[in-house]
Amino acid sequence: MASSTPSEKVQDVGLEFQQNDAQAEVPYSAPTQAKVRVVNNKEKLSSYFIIAAAAFGLISDGYQNNLMTMSNVIFKKLYPAEYTSSVSTRVSNSLLVGAVIGQIFVGLVCDRIGRKVALVFTTLLIVIGAILGTAAHGAHGSVTGLFWFLTFARGITGIGVGGEYPASSTAASEAANEKMVKNRGPVFIMVTNFVLSFGGPVAVSVFLIVLSAAGENHLPTVWRVCFGIGVLLPLSVFYFRMKMVHPKLYRDSAIKRRVPYSLVIRRYWKSLIGTCGAWFLYDFVTFPNGVFSGTIISSVIHDNSIKRTAEWQLLLGTLSLPGIFVGAALCNPFGRRNTMMLGFSGYLIFGLTIGLAYDKITHIIPLFVIFYGLMQSFGNMGPGNMLGLVSAESYATPVRGTCYGLSAAIGKTGAAVGTQAFTPIQNNLGKKWTFIIAAICGVTGILVTYFFVPDMTGKDLADEDRKFMEYLAENGWEGEVGEDDASVYTDEDSIEKK
Repeated sequence: MASSTPSEKVQDVGLEFQQNDAQAEVPYSAPTQAKVRVVNNKEKLSSYFIIAAAAFGLISDGYQNNLMTMSNVIFKKLYPAEYTSSVSTRVSNSLLVGAVIGQIFVGLVCDRIGRKVALVFTTLLIVIGAILGTAAHGAHGSVTGLFWFLTFARGITGIGVGGEYPASSTAASEAANEKMVKNRGPVFIMVTNFVLSFGGPVAVSVFLIVLSAAGENHLPTVWRVCFGIGVLLPLSVFYFRMKMVHPKLYRDSAIKRRVPYSLVIRRYWKSLIGTCGAWFLYDFVTFPNGVFSGTIISSVIHDNSIKRTAEWQLLLGTLSLPGIFVGAALCNPFGRRNTMMLGFSGYLIFGLTIGLAYDKITHIIPLFVIFYGLMQSFGNMGPGNMLGLVSAESYATPVRGTCYGLSAAIGKTGAAVGTQAFTPIQNNLGKKWTFIIAAICGVTGILVTYFFVPDMTGKDLADEDRKFMEYLAENGWEGEVGEDDASVYTDEDSIEKK
């Protein structure tokens, strides 16, 4: 096939085009015009199933991300001598390290092999990791061995959770673009960041139910049951992912061989600085504040009640949700970039307020939790909502998973750095400085967003695909585009230049 001329190649995939001679140029308008296909009922419904499967899959990620919030409190009570701050950080960070690996690796897989393979692979890893975590034990009852086993299990879970980000988000954005271009942003937010954030209240609610049923005298049973429930959530979407069809944008625009990564970096370097940098700052603030929020609240209420800590934690998680709906409502009329900067400004306002008044505000627990929740709600409204959206929209389909995965991986690196630095900051500078540093990150996030993040509000993703293919052709790249049954060449003769 590689020896065929561009005109022969286009004819092979079913495009009827009248040519006057063998060297006539084939006008290139969009990959979706490369083939006239018969669309069956399965494909018509597939986009909706992809969006739904992304939502149900990512809620399991949110659950896993927040599982350690109350588990940290339990482990600290069960093993006060063994569960030191370094052990707590290691167990929490294992999910993050795995997530970084998963985001980069699965980002490449979902571009080079396919969205479906990536989604099935990540689901299996989450299930395996959750099972291992539930069954974790140390040799001969060793507590140290237990926490090393948990570190390993959470690392495997993290690879699956991290892989879900590029796999689910790219598939959901492409499916939403196919069915609802104008409402792509709000739909994407509701099936990604909303369900990820909703996983927090779900995890705490499950914990409260299990704790009420088992009692505080059976804490080992409580944490194992909570870990075990994490196995069921990803299994609920496994069947649908096995049956899914790739989104049309991917079928028409995928580049599976000879990907010109140097040209990709030359075209998207500025966008990568924006999405990677802003994601690093956001996760640096939000992840440790999420993981250790149970510990923070526990230190504020002073009565050492696990149930009361969980109740305040549930309120905190619930207060962070309204920002998601506000961000979804603003992302079209106000624009992706402006909404993102508005969200970062919340870190500045509430981070400074809590940090500067920490000694006084912590004596009024409801006010502290409300302000803490508002800071997280602004984070959800802005970077929490927009980072996944702009990372899915800023890059062409052939490299969307790779660039999204890289951006998310840098973000999770920020989460790991923030989690590692959280305890030293508290111990050496004081607890108020965790909030003051959040305010500093908010200012930096505004600047990074303004100068480097593109705004794709209302634009069809197929337009960027067309421009990307023309850019490749102008720079001498030749290769196959699309899946095996619908590929076209993008060389000088097959693309009409602007």
